[in-house]
Amino acid sequence: MQKGTVEICCNSLQSAINAQAAGADRVELCSGLQEGGITPSLGLIEEVIAQLAIPVYVLIRPRGGDFCYTDDEIKIMLRDISWCKELGAKGIVTGALTPNCELDSERVPVLIEAIGDLDWTFHRAFDVIQNPFEELAQLKSYGCRRILTSGGKQNAMEGKDMIAQLVKEYPNEVSVMPGGGVSEENISGLISATGVREIHFSASVATNAYDNFPVNQFATFTSLERATEMVSLAREAFNR
Repeated sequence: MQKGTVEICCNSLQSAINAQAAGADRVELCSGLQEGGITPSLGLIEEVIAQLAIPVYVLIRPRGGDFCYTDDEIKIMLRDISWCKELGAKGIVTGALTPNCELDSERVPVLIEAIGDLDWTFHRAFDVIQNPFEELAQLKSYGCRRILTSGGKQNAMEGKDMIAQLVKEYPNEVSVMPGGGVSEENISGLISATGVREIHFSASVATNAYDNFPVNQFATFTSLERATEMVSLAREAFNR
């Protein structure tokens, strides 16, 4: 029986295809990685779901910046969730905070109600929460399946001690999934040091288009080669 779950963050159809070919268990689909991720287009969601056999989770985040949303922004998020359900997404990745960096107890339940029976991951808004242990208890009461976190640090390796504490505090209750700066160099050590059973990374590489023109275009995509190696390393670490 396979141990552990590998989620790859993908920003395009080709990235998602590469993630599946590399052996990922699921993908988190988003756009705008340079902003920390925003909701992808409906066309991208539909085509990725149509072409992949593994579960597709969709990031619901209407813009970059903070996680404090207006009523109008919540309306947008609710519409996006509705579309994702109709298109066949298996999970939603979202969250909302107050200006004081606490869970938004008014808006989060509204999002949860819209998500319904889909799997729900609370995203890296968790990394700016003031009282993570208390708020994780609240998330558990809301029925949250997992959190995506770098342990409150710039990257998951720097936050590995906090991640390990969260895993110890909530064993088999809420999955603590490290993400942020996960690479070939640290993925094995991160899994071993924290005891997590899920891992999140993009395995991305940068590319430039139109280099011979005055204005070029920069982009990133999930590398099949990198993703394949990182999935293999994760499997080995999970099975130790």
